[in-house]
Amino acid sequence: MAEKIRLTAPQAAFSRRLGHEFADPSLLRTALTHRSHSSPHNERLEFLGDSILNCVVAHLLFERFPQLPEGNLSRLRANLVKKDTLHELALGLELGEQLRLGEGELKSGGHTRPSILADALEALFGAVYLDAGFDRAKVVVGNLFTAKLDAIAPDQPIKDPKTRLQEYLQARRQPLPVYTLAATDGQAHLQQFRVLCEVASAALQTEGQGSSRRAAEQEAASRALEKLKA
Repeated sequence: MAEKIRLTAPQAAFSRRLGHEFADPSLLRTALTHRSHSSPHNERLEFLGDSILNCVVAHLLFERFPQLPEGNLSRLRANLVKKDTLHELALGLELGEQLRLGEGELKSGGHTRPSILADALEALFGAVYLDAGFDRAKVVVGNLFTAKLDAIAPDQPIKDPKTRLQEYLQARRQPLPVYTLAATDGQAHLQQFRVLCEVASAALQTEGQGSSRRAAEQEAASRALEKLKA
């Protein structure tokens, strides 16, 4: 009979911050394990958690804003589930301190890398779903996103980062940004795209990552806007 996995004290404290006590602690450990560390790692849970996250956020938006049309709901969801948002939430949970990383990733600062933190958070959503079902996953995701949902002003125009960056530059009569695909990493079903956004008039270049080229471009545009407005 296999020995039951016991959580360390820091892992148990993290589980409480997440808002879920795992009946199967191995799911939490797998969700916190990067592929550079060992197998099983969290990529399959990330795949599942990404779908859970999108479904839950769509449901929460549908309930909160019954008058908003589909296009606005889609843009709100995209803004809420983007990597930058997940990275911010992961930092609030102190997720990086619990990640199990290989030596190379550890030395290169993988525990602070936005893409690794965002992916691990999605893996945690998948782990909660497998451990306790969709309703419990909805509670965990909903609690983490409460402040983000409360901050939404549905009467204000909803524009994605690429549109806002374009309008920002046009208003100042500056050339439009140029997006370049820098790299495509990972297996076919789990590809990650890296895109560079160049704003020549400001001698600025930012990088975005995402599971699609469009998502990576949006993240790069968002970071460019932050730097331009700083």
